[in-house]
Amino acid sequence: MAEINAALVGRLREMTNVGLMECKKALLETQGDLEKAVDVLRKKGVASAAKRASRAVKEGVIVQWVQPGGRVGVLAEVNCETDFVAKNEKFRAFAEEVARTLAADPRAEFEAARTQLVTQTGENIKITRFERMEVQGNGLVAAYIHMGAKVGVLVEVGAGQEATAGHDDFKQLVKDITLQIAAANPLTVRRDQIDPQVIEKEKEIAREQVKGKPAAVIDKIVGGKLEKYYQTFCLLEQGFVKKNSEVSVIDHVQSVAKQLGDTVEIRRFVRFQVGEALPG
Repeated sequence: MAEINAALVGRLREMTNVGLMECKKALLETQGDLEKAVDVLRKKGVASAAKRASRAVKEGVIVQWVQPGGRVGVLAEVNCETDFVAKNEKFRAFAEEVARTLAADPRAEFEAARTQLVTQTGENIKITRFERMEVQGNGLVAAYIHMGAKVGVLVEVGAGQEATAGHDDFKQLVKDITLQIAAANPLTVRRDQIDPQVIEKEKEIAREQVKGKPAAVIDKIVGGKLEKYYQTFCLLEQGFVKKNSEVSVIDHVQSVAKQLGDTVEIRRFVRFQVGEALPG
């Protein structure tokens, strides 16, 4: 029996492009016989799946899972090569199981199930990213999937009182916020969360557009353009889509908070769109 050391495992990996743990298991099963280990991996479909790992995955779905009670939620992107497979029932079921499992255990492993699905579909499949949120204090987590599972949102909205999370008006507000984020695509909750370098770049662009005017005029125009930028990309300052943007999101949130007799805070959100996170 050959010694199953790191060098042998590494060699098998080079031959098959399979993960180190799978390689080690195959070598243990074959008592260190390299050629037999390759056959084991091929029979499992792992080696053929690994060969597809370099193929581009530009399609896929965004999936979500919020645990009963709205305290924990996950948003995930699972990619494949074609829209045909993205609509496949087995692929959808796998993606949904990924989100559900990650909500319970963010360290969960899916390699065996992913490899099996690669073999079944004949396409490279990748769990590209996920975000898991757990409510801190009082509040709810909610999710929304839009556009044929091509866009998804996960948000945490907090409250001052425990009872508020169970109120229908609060639940409706949280749902409306997910729709707002999906439709209006903000970058941050508040303006103070925007990268200062981004703000400086916006100022520079604005100044260049009005160069030659008096300094006081330039400052006023630049200030106005920055306000427009905040209203476009900061969630709280956006026009509330559900009310035709006649009021801002923050005004609507404060109005609902007043009705509830509590404080309400949009704490954080993520918005995923299929393909946007893939390397170029």
